[in-house]
Amino acid sequence: MFKSLRNSTLVLVTFFVIIAGNSFAQKNVEQAANTYSLEDCIRIALETNPQIKQSEIQVQTNGNTYAQSKWQRWPSISFSAGQGFSSGRNIDPFTNQFVQQNISSNNYQLGGQVTLFNGFQIKNNIKFNDANYKASQKDLDATRNDIMLNVALSYLQVITNLELIQVALRQVEASQLQVERTGKLVDAGTLAESNLLDLKATLANDELTLVNAENNLETAKLTLKQYMNMPGSEQINIVKIEVADPTLQAYNAMIQEIFDVALNNLPQMKAANLRIEAAKTNVDLAKGAGLPSLTLNGGIYTAFSSAAPKQRFVSDGSGTSMTEVISTTDYIVYNDQQLPIVQQVSTPNGALRTFGYLDQLNFNRNSAINLNLTIPIFSNFRVKYNVANAKLQQKTYEYQAQQVLLTIRKNVEQAYIDMTNSAKRYSATANQVRALQETFRVSQVRFDVGSINSVEYSIAKANLDRANGNLVQTKYDYVFRTKILDFYMNRPLSDF
Repeated sequence: MFKSLRNSTLVLVTFFVIIAGNSFAQKNVEQAANTYSLEDCIRIALETNPQIKQSEIQVQTNGNTYAQSKWQRWPSISFSAGQGFSSGRNIDPFTNQFVQQNISSNNYQLGGQVTLFNGFQIKNNIKFNDANYKASQKDLDATRNDIMLNVALSYLQVITNLELIQVALRQVEASQLQVERTGKLVDAGTLAESNLLDLKATLANDELTLVNAENNLETAKLTLKQYMNMPGSEQINIVKIEVADPTLQAYNAMIQEIFDVALNNLPQMKAANLRIEAAKTNVDLAKGAGLPSLTLNGGIYTAFSSAAPKQRFVSDGSGTSMTEVISTTDYIVYNDQQLPIVQQVSTPNGALRTFGYLDQLNFNRNSAINLNLTIPIFSNFRVKYNVANAKLQQKTYEYQAQQVLLTIRKNVEQAYIDMTNSAKRYSATANQVRALQETFRVSQVRFDVGSINSVEYSIAKANLDRANGNLVQTKYDYVFRTKILDFYMNRPLSDF
């Protein structure tokens, strides 16, 4: 029964979300222990609901993806290092000649790459991730609204049952007084004992109605505690919202106006439109894969080899000097004398230098820069079908947005009709209560003088009691159905 009521009135209590802290009769009174206002209930539900936590994580994930995609404009830089050991016949990394010895070597490389153009894919990817990020934020807002609606509905059920209990208590008190009065008349011999028995049966029915109202209150509190993720055994009380009787004035906006405002404010519609925007960008992103790409990369490289000589002649850059070199093997004969050949050799100025580990790394340093152009010619129609699938995905999101729009229109139209029908029910019920009050007053007078029996009196009282209970329910039903229209109109809802 409660589930059925929830499905039919869920949208009616959205206004609680906005007026939570503004419309409590006891707002300025210190709350007792385990007493919660609507604002408290909503806050606890939002803080403890795992579905909201998951949505928040999704928002953070999409936010990180969006932030990282913006860094794709910047160069990527990497550093690598290697250590090698070899034995036997190897190639000397320093001379590139075969040697027969054990060699230990190191190499280091610092490189970077930046994309200059890749078919606007970086730009479109940023735009795509931005739309997804904003859509997930709207999804989170919609999830929070759903949780708040459920909490507000449960809070409404508690308030309604509290007021029904008051009605049932007044019925029991009235029946109890009538039983006591009739008992005195029976004892005095003025009335037959059957009248007293009938009134006691009426009292028992009223007490049963009170018990049912109390049970319904506990059930409503249990549902509220479950939405707040609290143990069912914990006792809670709520701050009652005093709602004035409706004035039944005509609502000052038509259905189309309400629908237009709701369409521009509800997060689910904004999320649907953002996903369409993301899908359009995804089409451009898929097309970009078929365009040429231009990248620039460069790096610095150095190495060390244990096979390299530890000492090398290094020119100091100051020029050259002439040196006489006397050959020990080549001779000439002059005047029957064997004379060695003397040559003038030009040698650079410098000296032998001992190379350590860091010196060799510095000596072997080299750098390079490259500009690479890639032109796709044939990729097995991958780009073609990716573009086609992206367009289909865009169509899917467009249809989903249409469905969201139709759902909003349906909810607005249903809320407006429900408000109109609730006004009619409340007006009719109020007239019924007034008529039955007069009927019961006359019946009580006639019963007191013995003109009617206890059965007729009990029927008149039961009709009035039933009408009073219906009046409580129709009162809240009409007020909240009016406030939901205010919610769709994005109006302040603090006034009752």
